[in-house]
Amino acid sequence: MPEPTPETHVIDYRAAEQLLSARDPRGAVKLLDSVITAHPEHTAARLLRARAYFLAAQLHSAEAEFQFVLEREPDNAFAHFALARTLERANRPAEATRHFRLAAALEPRPDFVAAAKFGESS
Repeated sequence: MPEPTPETHVIDYRAAEQLLSARDPRGAVKLLDSVITAHPEHTAARLLRARAYFLAAQLHSAEAEFQFVLEREPDNAFAHFALARTLERANRPAEATRHFRLAAALEPRPDFVAAAKFGESS
């Protein structure tokens, strides 16, 4: 098997996007593992792998990946929102609310604002 190149990593990343769209999160994770091994600081690949973990119900792994992205990009509204959904699914509503509110404050999209429940106490 030939050595991976930057070009094959791009191909793997794009293929992982397609697999995720086709609802094959485990296949996406498998492709992204080699990309992230070669480029551990690549936040887009980490975010895509986090989404794949979430869809595969691997909540601990998804949380770790979303946290990784947020450590590097604390203003990433989508990462806050997705982490909140992960925490919500893991039955950690107080932590989820914090990230829903951060997402809505960073980017006041209707779905982010609705999830933030600003009028409700936490």
